Amino acid sequence: MNIRPRISGLVVLCATVMVGAMLAGPRPLTAQTPAAGSGSPDSAAPNAPAPSGAANTTSTTSAPSRPAANPRITIEVTGGDKNVAVENASVYVKYVEEHILKKDKKLELNVKTSREGVAHVPNAPLGRALIQVVADGWKSYGHWYEITDPNQEFKIHLERPPKWY
Repeated sequence: MNIRPRISGLVVLCATVMVGAMLAGPRPLTAQTPAAGSGSPDSAAPNAPAPSGAANTTSTTSAPSRPAANPRITIEVTGGDKNVAVENASVYVKYVEEHILKKDKKLELNVKTSREGVAHVPNAPLGRALIQVVADGWKSYGHWYEITDPNQEFKIHLERPPKWY
């Protein structure tokens, strides 16, 4: 009789149950009834759930501490003498993720502008970043910016390219 397949199946089953428990998150405490003759009824009080009024006050106080929206930088692209919105322009946000022991990592985020000429870059890192804008019929733009606020706004003005004769 071979025992090894049964043991490995048991290990896989236990690992699956543990991962499922971790993904489910913490479970709420439930009231436990004390065993007969186990002493005073006060021993069950620490495990008893909070009254419904107390549970509601904790949930309402935790809601305002949560951020209202995802942090994202907003880039507004206009162009020309009339400051018209530049739609469908490619916006590149390039930055370097610095590491102490390993090589620095160069990352890039690409987004497009809307009809209003606005592009939102979600979860942009704080620090120094290169913002480049490329659009058909407009001169390319690129400058280094210091991102200090996760909800910072940038206004970028594009010019028409010079005429070729």
